[in-house]
Amino acid sequence: MKRIAFLVSGSGTNAENLIKKIKSGEIHAEATIVISNKPGVKALDRARELGVPSAVISHKDYATRELFDQALSECLEKHKVDLIVLAGFMRVLTEGFVKKYCGRLINIHPALLPAFPGAHAIKDAWDAKVKETGVTVHFVDTGVDTGPVILQRTVPVLPHDTLETLEARIHSLEYEIYPQALNLVLSKK
Repeated sequence: MKRIAFLVSGSGTNAENLIKKIKSGEIHAEATIVISNKPGVKALDRARELGVPSAVISHKDYATRELFDQALSECLEKHKVDLIVLAGFMRVLTEGFVKKYCGRLINIHPALLPAFPGAHAIKDAWDAKVKETGVTVHFVDTGVDTGPVILQRTVPVLPHDTLETLEARIHSLEYEIYPQALNLVLSKK
């Protein structure tokens, strides 16, 4: 069974959703560890509540991105991780880290890539007045939100939408699409 690490920076709702699906048997893997780059975030509480070990590797404790990524890599190696799932992890990983874990590093993004990469995708799509946006799960490469797409789904922008209602529908879709994409990766499809 594949051992999965979840990298988080905040509330951890996507990690929680995936871990629950692992525990229910809908995803055939082991939730090995949740690693946060920030102490005290809700994602760590969620991991504890679900019985998954967690660790904090604060990026503020390292002088460079390379040193942070080295510490992260050492933790992943210690836990014999097969797959790394980014779930609201708000750090750009170094080229060396990405290359080391090539094909084993996946991310979810709240837009239809290649449109609206980066940290403010929902607001960027809203400001652009697009008629539809969506969710993308992709392999991580050395660019920002540029890796090969695993799965994408669209979300229409409705006439009565506010930024908040659109954001809620996008997050709801994330909870559907991420487990599907993870199962595709695990089954090598």
